[in-house]
Amino acid sequence: MARIFATPAALLEHVGEQLGQSDWISVEQSRIDQFAEATGDHQWIHVDPVRAATGPFGACIAHGYLTLALVNLFLPQIVEVRGISMGVNYGCEKVRFPNVVRVGSRVRGSAQLVAAEEVKGGIQATIRVSVEIEGEERPGCVVDTISRYYPE
Repeated sequence: MARIFATPAALLEHVGEQLGQSDWISVEQSRIDQFAEATGDHQWIHVDPVRAATGPFGACIAHGYLTLALVNLFLPQIVEVRGISMGVNYGCEKVRFPNVVRVGSRVRGSAQLVAAEEVKGGIQATIRVSVEIEGEERPGCVVDTISRYYPE
């Protein structure tokens, strides 16, 4: 269940807090293949299960940028800002891929509000999302997302 903020300004009072986690999803080969098709990245470690089985990871792995893209799926499950006319993705900082996401792994997002500040016409929030891999100590991705929320 998403952590709800009644207004964008409410974010200013909660910097440093953990926001929660998304649901777990399974990263199947079909999702990896669709991402490869969309991006043109058909490297064998992603799309050739036979060759990948004997490769360095023992199976196909998700593209790093696929793992990053899943953050867009996870964030609305973790945080909801109400009382806005619009919210926009402003960018990302400090993107890292500390671990591979093997095909069939379950992942979820875990988030912390690391900064919030007033900007012209709204509030800018920096939310650090870690893409956790079930059963693994290190996450598949850690990214500081930057969003801007404009009040109604």
